[in-house]
Amino acid sequence: MKNITNKTVIIVFLCNVILWSGCTKDLDLSPKAQISDASFWNSTSDFEKAANALYASLEGFPSTTDFNLFDVNSDIAFNSPNSVSNSTMTTPDTDGKWNTPYTYIRRCNNLIEHALSSSMAESVKVYMAEALFFRAYNYWSLYRLYGGVPIVTKVLDTDSPELFDPRNSAEEVVDFILSDLRDALVDLPEEDQVPTASKGRITKGAANGLRARVALFEGTWRKYRSEADVNKYLDIALESSNTVINSGKYSLFNQYGVDESYRLLFIDEGDNASECILDRIHASRIASALHYMPPRFQQYGMLATKTLADMYLCTDGLPVEKSPLFQGYETRSSEFENRDGRMIQTLMIPGTVYYAHYVPAPVPSWPFYPQRNNTTGYIQYKYLPQNQEMLMFGDGSGVGHGYDRHIIRYAEILLIFAEATFEKNGSISDGDLDKTINLLRERVGMPTKLTNAFVTANGMDMKEEIRRERTVELAFEGQRWDDLRRWKIAEIELKKPIKGIKIVGTEWMEPILVSGENANPYGGEYFQNRTDENGFIIAEESSATIRGSFNPEKHYWYPLPAKELQKNTNLKQNPNW
Repeated sequence: MKNITNKTVIIVFLCNVILWSGCTKDLDLSPKAQISDASFWNSTSDFEKAANALYASLEGFPSTTDFNLFDVNSDIAFNSPNSVSNSTMTTPDTDGKWNTPYTYIRRCNNLIEHALSSSMAESVKVYMAEALFFRAYNYWSLYRLYGGVPIVTKVLDTDSPELFDPRNSAEEVVDFILSDLRDALVDLPEEDQVPTASKGRITKGAANGLRARVALFEGTWRKYRSEADVNKYLDIALESSNTVINSGKYSLFNQYGVDESYRLLFIDEGDNASECILDRIHASRIASALHYMPPRFQQYGMLATKTLADMYLCTDGLPVEKSPLFQGYETRSSEFENRDGRMIQTLMIPGTVYYAHYVPAPVPSWPFYPQRNNTTGYIQYKYLPQNQEMLMFGDGSGVGHGYDRHIIRYAEILLIFAEATFEKNGSISDGDLDKTINLLRERVGMPTKLTNAFVTANGMDMKEEIRRERTVELAFEGQRWDDLRRWKIAEIELKKPIKGIKIVGTEWMEPILVSGENANPYGGEYFQNRTDENGFIIAEESSATIRGSFNPEKHYWYPLPAKELQKNTNLKQNPNW
């Protein structure tokens, strides 16, 4: 996708001057620009440029206003406090999460209409396929938050009656997404058919990957609400994920061995990796500061919680509450010992030297300095850079860097196949575990396989183990919030307090020296008044007014923006908002 990123100037130009600037639902019908339709759609290159502009709709890393849509609004990460996580959000007047997808849907419709009527239909069909993909992608962005939304399939004018259409049903929107992706597959290339200079364009793998994700969401959402057609969607998830697996076009990123491959996948070393199915590229000095992921995690506190830390199995394949290998919490590093390798490649072992956002020099890690004091005590290692030059410091110095955002990767496809298999059949064979979950364990050197015999012998639950694997493999990649909702466990998990490391009775109570100086003022004694009865940090309390207010009749969907309801009285708000 480097080639696409380097066309940023063209994309920005098109976004600003071509006629697609309107958004059907917020009635942004400004003048259509200096370049008319009649003078633009005259060459294959014009269609390519129009398709290039659609890539800007791919999700990037979260900015300061986007954390609510990342894992931080769930039980595995903490961004103090979060209105989605603690159910205190209110109905907004306007919302880019509604308006922006409709802007891109309008652009997709415009390209599709002109491709269908073009005398160059054969030479532009791949760009029409890309537009079909992006229309589905943007409808998915809407559906996963709001449920049913109005489906618009043509470019609307100020007097178009469709501007006042009601919401389509959830089933209609999901089926429309899956249909667009199915149609896009016809003319999209395979990964190895994309010329080197065009790497990063949408492929069959991306369309099948998104199709599998959407279908798994819908199938499990319906299953855990006792709705109809569960297997219809689980079958699509199985078919699409299996097609990607059997294509032989993708493989897990293993180039740096069991100790580093997983972590390095998410920084420079993992750009353009064989595992990448759909990426958004952020090349150095090209991506905006919004996408400097390491500083964002440090500055805005996207920190792991005790829930996530405890999910990592011990090397004997047992959870911490069952394993004799678990070393407890008494020292600063004991809980990291004898654990799934993804733990120490996702969370930083205290004492590790790294480059921090606030301090332009390597510093040892600890939970309270230089970070602010409302913390869980865990520091994220995943996405952190290898050297100082990759950071943009608070004073504006430094080069800054943006990694590729892996939106769909091969590991997720393996997890989708495993979960869809179990959810459909109530069981999964050891052979299917070996070609999916056990490959993920093998990548990080986990010595114990997941097998049916092991689960039975140790009184474990296969469904929960498949979910555990998904959570730890995809941690901080923006999937957990959707998972909690489709499994219908958000009303359980999000009511629990957010906890961090154990302070009382551990080494964290001892003075913490900073380069030989005195202990910092936010040491263990400061935090012991913010701990539970067992000495673990409470970052956010569980109470009726904080984390106890999740209402399953309301909070599983976002509220539609108030001004959209005012402009179109046929739109109906989601229940109880």
